[in-house]
Amino acid sequence: MIDFYYWTTPNGHKVTLFLEEAGLEYRIQSVNISKGEQFDPEYLKFAPNNRIPAIMDHAPTDGGSAIGMFESGAILLYLADKTGQFIPQDLRGRNECLQWLFWQMGGLGPIAGQNHHFVQYAPVQLPYAVERYVKETSRLYGVLNKHLSDGRDFICGAYSIADMACYPWVVPHEKQRQDMAQFPALAAWFERIKNRPATQKAYAIAKTVNTALAVDETTKAILIGQDATQVR
Repeated sequence: MIDFYYWTTPNGHKVTLFLEEAGLEYRIQSVNISKGEQFDPEYLKFAPNNRIPAIMDHAPTDGGSAIGMFESGAILLYLADKTGQFIPQDLRGRNECLQWLFWQMGGLGPIAGQNHHFVQYAPVQLPYAVERYVKETSRLYGVLNKHLSDGRDFICGAYSIADMACYPWVVPHEKQRQDMAQFPALAAWFERIKNRPATQKAYAIAKTVNTALAVDETTKAILIGQDATQVR
């Protein structure tokens, strides 16, 4: 059994995609980040960055005590190694997959996240910041579109954790001011993943976990502008 500490963000969706694809037994422990539940001392014991997602695997492959994991990319890799699924098993394929996983973690996710912040949530619109992050998001979409333009169905050929990591950050492309018509190979990839039964189930689960998707001023105060005082 895996306890999955989840809220309905792109990083949270990554793990739901894997769990549903792999058919692993899990139970959702919702962490409502709009209410500050990510700062619960018990949660911080295994998720010290006060973010979601996190997991607690009560049946690790070494047969030892439960293993807690934080950071979505690390969780995907852990689950892939645990199950032997959704990551190539040969040296070259595995390392190609890891490169694209790290590309998402270091590029697409952070840049799209800043795009969301300055386009949607900043109290004052800053044209320089908006242009910077919208353009860089476009560049990253272009990188992935070019990679997919060789006829492959998924990032590493077969569906993998690289796709699971990237897909949730492309879902809000309209909010990121990206026109998918400019990225035909990426758009086709997006539709292939969108139509997978596990993807549809994962996003249906999200709607049952978070029924109030609006972000109000109270929520913003909790989510934005944290400093070191929150982790002391």
